[in-house]
Amino acid sequence: MVSQAAQGDHPPHAHGSLAKLTLGAIGVVYGDIGTSPLYAMRESLHAASHDGLTRADVLGVISLLVWTLILIVSLKYVLLIMRADNNGEGGTLSLVALVQRALNSRPTWLIAFGAVGISLFFGDAIITPAMSVLSAVEGSALVAPGLSDYVVPITLVIIIGLFAVQSRGTEAVSALFGPIMILWFLTMAALGLSHIRDDLSILAALNPLHAAGFLVENGLASFIVLGSVFLAVTGGEALYTDMGHFGRKPIRLAWGILVFPALTLSYLGQGAMVLAHPETARNPFFLLAPDWLLLPLVLLATAATVIASQAVISGAFSVAKQAVQMGLLPRMQIRHTSETQYGQIYMPKINSILAMGVVTLVLAFGSSTNLASAYGIAVTGDMVITSILAIFLLHRAWKWPLSLTLLVMLPLILLEGLFLAANLTKVVDGGYIPILLAALLCLMMWTWVRGTAHVKRKSRASSIEFDSLLRMLEKSHPLEAPGTAVFLTADPEMAPPALLHNLKHNRVLHKKNFIVTVTTAPIPEVAEVDRIRLERINDRFLRIHLTFGYLEDPNVPRALALARKQGEKFDIMTTSFFLNHRSFRSAKGEGLPTWQEKLFISMTKGATNATEFYRLPTNRVIELGQQLTI
Repeated sequence: MVSQAAQGDHPPHAHGSLAKLTLGAIGVVYGDIGTSPLYAMRESLHAASHDGLTRADVLGVISLLVWTLILIVSLKYVLLIMRADNNGEGGTLSLVALVQRALNSRPTWLIAFGAVGISLFFGDAIITPAMSVLSAVEGSALVAPGLSDYVVPITLVIIIGLFAVQSRGTEAVSALFGPIMILWFLTMAALGLSHIRDDLSILAALNPLHAAGFLVENGLASFIVLGSVFLAVTGGEALYTDMGHFGRKPIRLAWGILVFPALTLSYLGQGAMVLAHPETARNPFFLLAPDWLLLPLVLLATAATVIASQAVISGAFSVAKQAVQMGLLPRMQIRHTSETQYGQIYMPKINSILAMGVVTLVLAFGSSTNLASAYGIAVTGDMVITSILAIFLLHRAWKWPLSLTLLVMLPLILLEGLFLAANLTKVVDGGYIPILLAALLCLMMWTWVRGTAHVKRKSRASSIEFDSLLRMLEKSHPLEAPGTAVFLTADPEMAPPALLHNLKHNRVLHKKNFIVTVTTAPIPEVAEVDRIRLERINDRFLRIHLTFGYLEDPNVPRALALARKQGEKFDIMTTSFFLNHRSFRSAKGEGLPTWQEKLFISMTKGATNATEFYRLPTNRVIELGQQLTI
């Protein structure tokens, strides 16, 4: 085994004491799964009560909820998957990168898995804020029944406000996330513990035989219940996704010491209360609280769901950035919102898309009960993909015997497949939402990957090899301009189009010319010693390869400054950056279907310009246009 011990407990960029990192993990990592008791128990009991709710039903549902937490979160993520870190980072794309490294190749199916995983994550990122905030605000109707007509407007105000402040960053308020979520989990645990004595027989639900018995007794009908039970672990994938921010040990400590006990006590308390008072099944979480505590609980729940939504939104920014770096999406504007926290970024386009999606869902579904049908499919699909990729990682990278790998992973895949099948029964009732979102995003990523590959082939066919250009320059004598010219190119073996245009139209060649290629490594961050590689061609030309991790900003000028350590002079004030600005024109029979050409062209128009993306100084950039028929 190699990966799980390679980086220790904390990634290079997770700085701070164990207590501070654990507090941060509680506030960010566990926001989503921590708010699931608001609706998971209620929806599960509702699904189980199609012909009346019996004691066996309640015990079976509670047993399913608790053992789903144990098997999916504790066993799969905490004990197993979190050992698979990519230089401290986790998440679907990190797992894809690890498998790619183990296979020594980048097969199409692996990229497809990564694309589907990203797409499902974005579907979840749109549904989670709508679902969680609606659930919290609906509790206000128990305090003042007249507020039930204002649940949707209040929810919209909270959500719009949340997205409106994203551009300012969360550094100032993130310090409150941990303490608020600790208060949330302690309150949840205390309320659950106070009601367990309502019916102590609820403790029998800790026996997994009650879960198995419920499934056997209800047969196919239990599929509907499983779809709601899975709501208890939505957000569980965040343990792996956010591992790079806090480290493995703090996340594990938070789960074992606080989060898992609090969730378990909450579900047991809700179950005991429903056994003693069946009428409370309509909203068991908020009815745990005495009347005097109900209003503070609603306010605390609202704060917790806002924190959970913030964590999902921040995660969406991070995943989108990784997708751009890996060439799955066009370049997008990325703004850093913190001077001390590298991972805190803001992406305006992603923020707008998420905001419109969340607002649309709130208006379309109107309640968390209606929206519950759309929740779960994205998460289960993402979890199944993670498990399948883990098989390749365990066997190929960690060198586990295939028999042991299948013995560990197949039961988990079967369990998650069962949950996925259960959630698919809700497609007609709203489950089509995340499926459509994922399908649309997959289509866009497929189009971008295919379109960029097609453009590269077309551009290569219309260009000349760099060696041929050098031979031509030996015969011709263009005017020499002082200073350094930097030409960015995706293919260092071919002459950069901007260089050819400059020679053709201006008949000028700079004294020094850097042919720069920027690539993204399948690791989160690249060490400075590996950032730049120089290849001297002749007195005038230097080929430079820059490598960035998929979580890093490709700051080209800063990377080029490292050339000084290898004896090359680089002065930004005497350097000009030449970019090739392509415009595309659709043509029939050129390689891509017409609809895909048009989609690709529209995506290129919406892409952030290279000057901003590569952090080039705007007053030193020269763009030369080129029209390309595709």
